[in-house]
Amino acid sequence: MADTLTLFTSIGLSEQKAKETLKNEALSSALKDAIIQARRTCGASGVDKAIGTLLYSMASRLKDPKRLAFLSDGIVQCKICTELQLAAALEFVKSHPQDPINQGEFDEACGVGVAITPEQIEEAVESLIKKHKEQLLKERYHFNMGLLMGEARSALKWADGKVVKNEVDLQVLHLLGPKTEADLEKKVKVARVHLFKRKRSPAKQSLMEQLRGEALKFHKPGENYKTEGYVVTPNTMDLLKKHMELTGGQIRSRFPPEPNGILHIGHAKAINFNFGFAKANNGICFLRYDDTNPEKEEEKYFTAIRDMVEWLGYEPFAVTHASDNFQQLYDLAVDLVRRGHAFVCHQKGEELKGHNAPPSPWRDRPAEESLVLFDRMKKGLFAEGEATLRMKMVMEDGKLDPVAYRIKYTPHHRTGDEWCIYPTYDYTHCLCDSIENITHSLCTKEFQARRSSYFWLCNALDVYCPVQWEYGRLNLTYTVVSKRKIIKLVETGVVRDWDDPRLFTLTALRRRGFPPEAINNFCARVGVTVSQTTTEPHLLEACVRDVLNDTAPRAMAVLQPLRVTIANLPEGSKSDVRVPDFPANEAKGSHAVPFSSTIFIEQSDFREVMEKGYKRLTPDQPVGLRHAGYVISFQKVIKDAQGKVVELEVTCCSSETAEKPKAFIHWVSQPLTCEVRLYERLFLHKHPEDQSVVPNGFLSDINPDSLHVISGALVDTSVKRAKALDRFQFERVGYFSLDPDSTADKLIFNRTVTLKEDPGKI
Repeated sequence: MADTLTLFTSIGLSEQKAKETLKNEALSSALKDAIIQARRTCGASGVDKAIGTLLYSMASRLKDPKRLAFLSDGIVQCKICTELQLAAALEFVKSHPQDPINQGEFDEACGVGVAITPEQIEEAVESLIKKHKEQLLKERYHFNMGLLMGEARSALKWADGKVVKNEVDLQVLHLLGPKTEADLEKKVKVARVHLFKRKRSPAKQSLMEQLRGEALKFHKPGENYKTEGYVVTPNTMDLLKKHMELTGGQIRSRFPPEPNGILHIGHAKAINFNFGFAKANNGICFLRYDDTNPEKEEEKYFTAIRDMVEWLGYEPFAVTHASDNFQQLYDLAVDLVRRGHAFVCHQKGEELKGHNAPPSPWRDRPAEESLVLFDRMKKGLFAEGEATLRMKMVMEDGKLDPVAYRIKYTPHHRTGDEWCIYPTYDYTHCLCDSIENITHSLCTKEFQARRSSYFWLCNALDVYCPVQWEYGRLNLTYTVVSKRKIIKLVETGVVRDWDDPRLFTLTALRRRGFPPEAINNFCARVGVTVSQTTTEPHLLEACVRDVLNDTAPRAMAVLQPLRVTIANLPEGSKSDVRVPDFPANEAKGSHAVPFSSTIFIEQSDFREVMEKGYKRLTPDQPVGLRHAGYVISFQKVIKDAQGKVVELEVTCCSSETAEKPKAFIHWVSQPLTCEVRLYERLFLHKHPEDQSVVPNGFLSDINPDSLHVISGALVDTSVKRAKALDRFQFERVGYFSLDPDSTADKLIFNRTVTLKEDPGKI
């Protein structure tokens, strides 16, 4: 260890950097080999710091060890002199895995021997300054200097970037002179739309457009080796060839949820990304349950997950389970031990927590001994926690030797008592992807730290290695989606269950009346981003309104009823009024509602005292009745003993002969009584889990007004045959969905969203 430390510091690494490098076994081994190879090439002259820096950069980024000697020689022989050339060299060897390397093509691709003189740099920059001179003189130092640098680097591909920048700065100073006070003022930003033709934004693109073909810059099937970080072994090309023969070059993805909870809005993005990517590119997508933890899995979760996938409009190519492969996974684990890449360990769980766990004293035990102990684990001869199988590797986050198998004496949902050892995610995931010949393993950004272990395990076992791609998680404000926290909300009675409409689980959103198309459109609007996205709920609600406006038939409902008697209509008179299901397109149908001498309007649609800007019914102001063809005028108010208005008497006349009123209001006659549930945000703060904002925890942040139940609402008879989850627009009120709790005698409607984002408009 001390000799290796000295070796690393000899090329210019600081002692601290050298010690950090020693902690990474793979990097340490590669760098050591690179230095030894470099010393063989350069002989007595040694390795100076500049060469050492490039060797370190190469060793930390090179994934194909067979190219290490070739690149080390190139660095020592000063063929590769800059980071720019090194990046080109790494890209070249990655895209040319076959031997031998064509030296001429390599030299051309990496700029070997290309010398850019100061005169060439000066001449190129001078040409660019001349090209942009008019705009430079106009905008002075507010001009986008990045544009100059970009064009200069394109023209001088292999020039030293610092030298180019210095020349650009010098010539700009010569043209414009020193900065003035005006130059130091911040430039007022102008919307880009006026300056440049913008690419179509995710909000304007369909999900399929975003996921199709070149849009994502993913590798093509069979070209896994062209992906950054992909490790090429001597058998890689043969394995890829067999993979292509099996799949026919078809794209294959998978959605791999754990069946231990209900899916939430974040999973909607994952479903859309995995299934949508396959669909957009004529591929297939598996629904694979990651059922490797029997303690937390229940049948209801298996069923609910598939239900939600299909509700969002996707049909899995096949439904599989990690447990389908338990025997094959076990056999591969035995092979991993035989190859010297895994060992049985007896450290306790608490010792392994965190990233600074002590090294295992059993790491170097003989493979034969680990095989015997692993077999004993399988036969149930150890207690839980007494032994684990661990892989000999360092993960990207520094975690050493992750666990591959642990003991659990819990019957499995599908395999019963057949197994008492179960594989972990880190072991199972990539191997199930390999078994199913997945081409693109799409997962959220937090799994990026496991990408190297993903490649390592497949290559350690010499099996086909798919490519892992990461995308950003989708998060919403004013909610929690953690399974543990939702269980707390249920147990404390804050919400009724996982499908309480105030939650953002997919079952809750369906119960609230959110159409699946709206959720998919929301995912498309958020876009296929690599960065983590935190979004406001109102953006999702806007997508819901867009869909429901075109799909939810209209009905009339009165939430706070006020009885109105029309004095100049005979008592008992009744007629039918035709109401269009979609007023903007009456060809889509209509329904009939009764109209009689007694109707009900909203209490807020009448005021005894006229106020400025109020347009509805007052003693001095008539109002129209929507769809009825009548205008009503106030005659008399009837109050109860407490002085509350309980009934109005009015007269009516035809809207064709009356002066046009300032407003038309909705109404019901001979209605059905129903219960209406109005939902608001469940939490008071945007980030209820942030203890700096909510120091007493998320349960202390509950909005006391998140649910308001109206038991005496009235709705027109057009909804009497509605089925659970049918959606309607109650005119002037909002969008509503029939709750599954409804019975023939009691209809219950959940408010899905208000008509507008600002419901306070008069």
